[in-house]
Amino acid sequence: MAEDLLKKVETDDMEELLEDDSQKGMYMTFQIGKELFGISISYVNEIIAMQPIAAIPEVDDYIKGLINLRGKIIPVIDVRVRFKMEPCEYTDRTCIIVIDVKSTMIGLIVERLADVDTIAEDNIAPPPSLGRKEHEHNKYVFGLARTGDTVTLLLDPEKLIRQDDIVTAMEEVRKEEQS
Repeated sequence: MAEDLLKKVETDDMEELLEDDSQKGMYMTFQIGKELFGISISYVNEIIAMQPIAAIPEVDDYIKGLINLRGKIIPVIDVRVRFKMEPCEYTDRTCIIVIDVKSTMIGLIVERLADVDTIAEDNIAPPPSLGRKEHEHNKYVFGLARTGDTVTLLLDPEKLIRQDDIVTAMEEVRKEEQS
């Protein structure tokens, strides 16, 4: 009887651990140009369609502005422009991935969602150090994942968004909320 009870407790504990780890190794993948990128699903709050963006004066060009998401004002950045790629026209496939970075909600404009992939840690390699100066987005990449015949560049959202940019955008949010 005690053994059965111990097994039940171990099983219940294991189920709780599995629930906590259910997002481990899961990445929201999206396309920018011809490249595939991924961001840990643990950062992702939701995915929304493109909507009107209020421009913020005197900020970096990759910060597109602010959106009103159900009464909450959120700064939005264009990932393509952040990577110093030529801007492109938004289409019906363009969307905003709303993420939470250091308790700040931020929208990432991406050209096209790909999938949610589970990527094992042993399938993630560190990015090569060669040519980093040539590829601006490499400083935001923490790993390269091979899934099938494709390579996905895994992004570190905390490096993608500079802290001073968040501060500037959030000051604009506060101004917007007060008016």
